[in-house]
Amino acid sequence: MRLTWVQPEDLLPHELAASRDEGRDVSAVLDRWVAAGGSPDAPVSGASAVPAGPVLRALAAKLLDVCDALPAASSATEPETLEAIRASWPATWAVSAGPVAPDRMHGAWLGRAAGCLLGKPVEKIHRQGIREILEATGRWPLSAYFTAVGLPDDVAARWPWNRRSKVNSLVENIDGMPEDDDLNFALLALRVLETRGRDFTSEDVAQAWLDWVPGGRVFTAERVAYRNLLLGLVPPATALRHNPFREWIGAQIRTDVYGWVNPGRPDLAAEMAYRDAAVSHVRAGVYGAQWVAAMTSAALVAADVDTVLDVGESVLPPESRFAATVREARALGGSGADWESVVDELYARHGHLHWVHVRNNAALVAAALAYGRGDFQRSICAVVGGGWDTDSTGATVGSITGALTGAAGLPAQWVEPLHGRLRSSIAGFDGIGFAELADRTLRLAGQA
Repeated sequence: MRLTWVQPEDLLPHELAASRDEGRDVSAVLDRWVAAGGSPDAPVSGASAVPAGPVLRALAAKLLDVCDALPAASSATEPETLEAIRASWPATWAVSAGPVAPDRMHGAWLGRAAGCLLGKPVEKIHRQGIREILEATGRWPLSAYFTAVGLPDDVAARWPWNRRSKVNSLVENIDGMPEDDDLNFALLALRVLETRGRDFTSEDVAQAWLDWVPGGRVFTAERVAYRNLLLGLVPPATALRHNPFREWIGAQIRTDVYGWVNPGRPDLAAEMAYRDAAVSHVRAGVYGAQWVAAMTSAALVAADVDTVLDVGESVLPPESRFAATVREARALGGSGADWESVVDELYARHGHLHWVHVRNNAALVAAALAYGRGDFQRSICAVVGGGWDTDSTGATVGSITGALTGAAGLPAQWVEPLHGRLRSSIAGFDGIGFAELADRTLRLAGQA
C-alpha cells in the first residue's frame, strides 16, 4: 500500500516547489537530494510510483527538516497574523447585515452540492481531457452532469474518471449527493459552531477533526496537519511541520459555513475562516479561506455577483500575490472575451502550479464568477470546464451563485438528482437533508 501525501520522499519535491514559490533558496537541498538518487519531480497524485528505500526516505525526512528551518522569505505584503491581515480591512462594507431569506440559504447548500457533483467525475483530468470527453459524448460545451453513455473506450482509457465517479457522480447513476470532502468540511464547520459556539478556537477545529473525520478522508495539507496532530503538535505548528501544501486549496474549501452564519458581516466570517485555516495553512492558503468566507457572507444578502467579488477582495491583503491573482482573473472573466480564451490566459499565468494549489484555482473561481454574471449554470459549467480542482471550484462557485439565486430559482436538472439529501462519513450527518442543513445554519446566524 502506498500512503499518499505523507511519505517524506513524496513531500520533499513538493516542498522544494513550495519554497521556491515563496522565494526561498533550496538549491543546496535539491542538489543533495538528486545526488542521493531522489527524484526532483513532485508526484501529481500524492505518491510516487515506487516507494523509496529506508536510506533515501530517511534523507528526505532530514531534508524536510532543513527546509522547515530555512528563514521565511520576508514579505510585508503577505502578513500572517489575523491582526496584520485585518489592518487593511475597510471601515464599512459593500453589504449590510440583515435577515436572510431562507430560500437563499437553502440555495447556497444546494448550489454547493450541485457544483461539487458536476466537477467530481473529472477531478484531476486536464481541461483538454474534459473537452474530449464532452465532445465524444456529444455534450460540448458543458451544460449538464457528465455521462459515460456513448463514451468511446479509447477516450475513457486516455482520460480515466475519478475512481468512484462511475458509481455515484455520473448523471445515469446519481442518487442524492455522494460523499465528498468539500461537503464533509462544511458539515464539520456546522458541528464546530453548534458545539463550540461562535468563539471556537483553532484547537476546537483540530479536535473536531480527530473526533469526527476519518484520517483517510482528508488530503494534502489536511492530511499532513492530521498527522502532526497525532504527533502531538497543536495549531499553528500543525500547519508548519513538513507541510509543502500550506498554500494549497484545502482551507478554501472549508469556510462557506462561516460566511453563511455571518450574513452581511464579511469581517466576522473572515475571522472565523482564519481560525479554521490556521490548523493547516499559512498566507495564501489562509487568504483563500477568508476570501471565500467573505464572499459567501455577501452572497446571501447581495443583489449581484460584482458586489460579492468586491467584498471578497476587501478582506485580502491588498498587495499580496493572492489578491493580485483574483483581481487579474476577475478582470479577464469580465472582459467579454470568450471563456476558452480566458482559461487559456489563466493557464499561461498559473499553469506551473499544482492542480490543487490555491492561486490557480482561486483565479479560475474569480474569472468564472465574473464571466457567469451570477447565472448558476453558466458559472459552474465555466469553472468546471476550466479543469484543475474541479469539484472544489465547482462547489465554491455553486455555493455563491446558489445563494444569489435561491433554491426556488435553481434549474431542476441540477437539483432534482440530489433528492434533497447527501451522504457523509461524518457521524450524524449521513443522509441528512439540505433543507434541515439550511434551517440549522439559519439558527446559527440568529435568524431561526
